[in-house]
Amino acid sequence: MTVYDTTHELARQLKNSREYVEYKEIKDIIYKDPNLKKQVEEFEKIKYEVQMLTIQGEKQDEQKMAKLQELYTILLQNKDVKKFFDAQVRFNVMLADVNKIIGDAVKDVLQ
Repeated sequence: MTVYDTTHELARQLKNSREYVEYKEIKDIIYKDPNLKKQVEEFEKIKYEVQMLTIQGEKQDEQKMAKLQELYTILLQNKDVKKFFDAQVRFNVMLADVNKIIGDAVKDVLQ
């Protein structure tokens, strides 16, 4: 089996994982409601902007932080959105773990 064959098998396993399936199912539910989809997308956009400022070492925009917190509080009132955020975290943790395993396997040549 080649590295590519193994990678394709890993991709199939990821797509069949509980984390992926649950995330996709709840995301599909959330995105069927145009208003909810818009709110979640706005939240994700602002969250990304705040993360980029942090990564770049720039000062946080207090207005964006307040808007992010406000949206988060509003969104969490919806049980499906809470499930979505929880599923998103579990899926992202799984991907980070897989990336770490792969990175650790080849770190000696990447240093």
